Amino acid sequence: MTERDAMRRALALARRGWGRVAPNPMVGAVLLRNGRPIGEGFHAEFGGPHAEVSALAACSDAAGATCVVTLEPCRHEGKTPPCTEALIEARVGRVVVALPDPDPTAGGGVAGLRAAGIDVDVGLLASEAAALNAPFLWARRRPTPFVALKVATSLDGLLADARGSSRWVSGPEAREYVHWLRAGFDAIGVGRRTAEEDDPRLTARGHPEPRRPPRRVIFAREGPIANTWHLVREAERHPTMVIRVGGGDPGAIQASPGIPTIAAPSLEDALVQLRVDGVESLLIEGGGTLARAMLQEGLVDRVYWIQAPRWLGEGVAAFLPGAPHPLAEAPVWTVTERRALGTDTLLVVDRELCLPES
Repeated sequence: MTERDAMRRALALARRGWGRVAPNPMVGAVLLRNGRPIGEGFHAEFGGPHAEVSALAACSDAAGATCVVTLEPCRHEGKTPPCTEALIEARVGRVVVALPDPDPTAGGGVAGLRAAGIDVDVGLLASEAAALNAPFLWARRRPTPFVALKVATSLDGLLADARGSSRWVSGPEAREYVHWLRAGFDAIGVGRRTAEEDDPRLTARGHPEPRRPPRRVIFAREGPIANTWHLVREAERHPTMVIRVGGGDPGAIQASPGIPTIAAPSLEDALVQLRVDGVESLLIEGGGTLARAMLQEGLVDRVYWIQAPRWLGEGVAAFLPGAPHPLAEAPVWTVTERRALGTDTLLVVDRELCLPES
């Protein structure tokens, strides 16, 4: 096994922490000796052992081994002891890191390891590691949450048929994936019209069970928030809030008792308020008006596009034409994942990867 192979394995291991470790990052580690794995681990639970410590625990003797890890080992004493000290005490000979840790409290592990005489290399599969922990990385660089948009469309890019029916464009495997996806986000957002017409629950009802169930956010400009909706009826168990977007009449939203409502002059201001309230990642699930507005204002960092092998011919379009670009100047998003979900196809693209600033 090469170090590159080991890093790919470490990234796959790290992904197992989805929904269970936030606000910590997902991290995986593999120990190699003479090209053979002798231990591996990942950060499985918030407050639990970190990936490096788990990998060391799975190995009887790590002296002289290479530790391949997806994020810089921490140097501070938090809920767990510093990983750098564990690696030094285990007498590993080399550490290969995908990304430096941007957190000023936890960072500095590379310098500590080098000071102890351990050879350290940084940057192997950095783009893949940045895509894996994009919400964690972006939250430490700007005042808004990481915003992802999930859309499920037909082959011709339609969210619903000519009658407005969207259940179900995608198949059962795709819907199961969406429940997995929700578990890793701090909040799930929809527009008021979608909340009314589709009456979604926006809960993660699959595996893994999220450590912190995502908050539900209704974006609205006007109109009633009915107490018959799932989002309102279940608000005691699954916190829900309304964000009134725009500078119109403060009484334009008639919210139900017990549902907090805040005002924001714009979508960007709404995101800033959510970030102040502790939301580091937001998944937008609909509807088309909210999704298009987020895209047009440049507020979407990632798109999860599920495409079903159906041809509707007429209906509700997921994407409307924006400002025209010559082909050579058109923005190019980065493909971070592409795979089948049953008969459907998943495409994940990021507007920009949060790589270390040079």
